Amino acid sequence: MPKQVNHRERREAIAHALWRVVDEQGWARATMREVAREADVSLGQLQHYFSSRAAMLSFAMDFAAEQTAARVAGELAALPQPPDPRNALRIALTAMLPLHPDSRATSRMNAAYVLEALHDQDLHEQARAGMSEGRALVEGVIRQAITDGQISGDRDPAVETDLILALTGFTPLLQLEVISPDAVLHAIDQHLERLFAS
Repeated sequence: MPKQVNHRERREAIAHALWRVVDEQGWARATMREVAREADVSLGQLQHYFSSRAAMLSFAMDFAAEQTAARVAGELAALPQPPDPRNALRIALTAMLPLHPDSRATSRMNAAYVLEALHDQDLHEQARAGMSEGRALVEGVIRQAITDGQISGDRDPAVETDLILALTGFTPLLQLEVISPDAVLHAIDQHLERLFAS
């Protein structure tokens, strides 16, 4: 009997190959042929799963988001329930920054994704929807913390959400080794301490 191919697993393997190529060589060198070589499949096989670089990047970013969400969910589940919102925000923030081996590779790919999304309408809509969803989740945590009296009631939840998300701007500083991971974590902790100060 012919060997059964798990198409989802094959797509995920190609996504991992794309992450490695982008991490090691940059997006400019992440051609379909180079990713196929890294994934140990033929170019024809890769094109069976992804018709273009944009389609491959789109799937890889969705897969990366799933992996990040699973890691965040695992860390939140390990906390006393329900999780303290301050800890939940810290976990979410650190997951978005290149502080873990997986996130270092995907953050480089994310930079390519945003640049591609500026010129590809389908990617633009996908990226915008994903970011809007993530922003809404963060704002929900902040609004609940204000309701519960953990954050001062005079704080504007929309502004505080934007300031929290602005901390993801540490990414290029980390990638270019301008600042250390410890310095970033210290800045995050200081910001959260001020936000949750009564």
